[in-house]
Amino acid sequence: MSDQEQPPGGEWTSPSTPPPPAPAPTPAAPAYQPPTYPLPPYPYAQPAQPVRPTARTSGWVWPVVALVALLVGLVGGVFGGLLAGRSVTGGDGSGGVLRVEKRTAAPLPANNRSVASVAQKLLPSTVQIIAEYDNDPRGATGSGFVLDRQGHVITNNHVVAAAAKDDGNIEIVDQNGTHSKATVVGRSSVYDVAVLKCPGCTGLTPAKLGSSTQMRVGETVIAFGSPLGLSSTVTSGIVSALDRPVTTGESQDDQSYINAVQTDAAINPGNSGGPLVDLQGQVIGMNSAIASMGSVTSDQSGSIGVGFAIPIEQVEITADQILRTGRAEYPVIGANVSSKENVDGAQITGVSSGEPASAAGLRAGDLVTKVDGKPITDSIGLVVAIRSHVRGDKLDLTVKRDGTTRQVTVTLSAKADASSG
Repeated sequence: MSDQEQPPGGEWTSPSTPPPPAPAPTPAAPAYQPPTYPLPPYPYAQPAQPVRPTARTSGWVWPVVALVALLVGLVGGVFGGLLAGRSVTGGDGSGGVLRVEKRTAAPLPANNRSVASVAQKLLPSTVQIIAEYDNDPRGATGSGFVLDRQGHVITNNHVVAAAAKDDGNIEIVDQNGTHSKATVVGRSSVYDVAVLKCPGCTGLTPAKLGSSTQMRVGETVIAFGSPLGLSSTVTSGIVSALDRPVTTGESQDDQSYINAVQTDAAINPGNSGGPLVDLQGQVIGMNSAIASMGSVTSDQSGSIGVGFAIPIEQVEITADQILRTGRAEYPVIGANVSSKENVDGAQITGVSSGEPASAAGLRAGDLVTKVDGKPITDSIGLVVAIRSHVRGDKLDLTVKRDGTTRQVTVTLSAKADASSG
């Protein structure tokens, strides 16, 4: 064997070379230590929120939620359908939600008998009247309606009375605002009726005339006219009463007695002379007066829901007299009457010789309680009952005299209306 040996498990080394140093020992891993509690917080952790108990939902909430959801779905479906229809039509708006339909046909059939249908018929036959009053050429305004195709217009006497006395200006204004000159053919202060002639109004449509006697309390009526100067105005209401004795006028010379149709249709200053119409579009009266608190007037106060119209039958009679003879007349019995306090009836205070009352045997002091079976409460009621007839008519009067009741038949005579000439 050589003097050099290889140590077991190592490299061959020279005896003179020292062995290399042993490597430093690797430190052993620390033994597992269980974590200590509480653990340190994580740098980004948020504090935990306390858990709140959940409130119990009321039983009515779910049906409401379901209903709202259903409505939202329906509205969304309709709106979506409209938008889809618009896109189908090319997006130009035709047939879609942006299309505006214009109604060009008549709003209602001619025989509809509604207020709107009647208004469509009668407005072309209704006019505004402007007349001179107190030296003002446009001082008085009223209404009227066309009687015939010859240009005759009917209105109240009190609308044109001042202009007629002074030969003043009278104008007719139609629905289109056209002004035409008019003149007075004749008038009656007793019945508050005047007939005008308007040569420039021949193109207007005459109103159809009906009957007030066929009306019943509670039926719908429509008033036409120019209240407060507002032309072509329409108001509606009902027949509040029939055969209502009414007197108007501020003096004996212009006092009118009306066996009136009472209505709650709004009638205001300027409505005077306009037509009161039924649902068939027929004139059943002429608006003439309105009640104020405690009185009846032609043109002072505003409507309080109590208005009066002259029955069309009386308007026709008076207009016919004027057109045939140029004058109006009114029936009389030839007696003076008054009211007796706290007693129903009209008391005869004087009888003219040779007049119907004298011929029938009436005397001063007699109390008339009925005319043709209808009760009479005062002197106005008796005058109105007489003036709702014509010359030659016979009236049966119920009369009380010296505690006994008797029947008296009177044949009416007539007098010319002084204002009609």
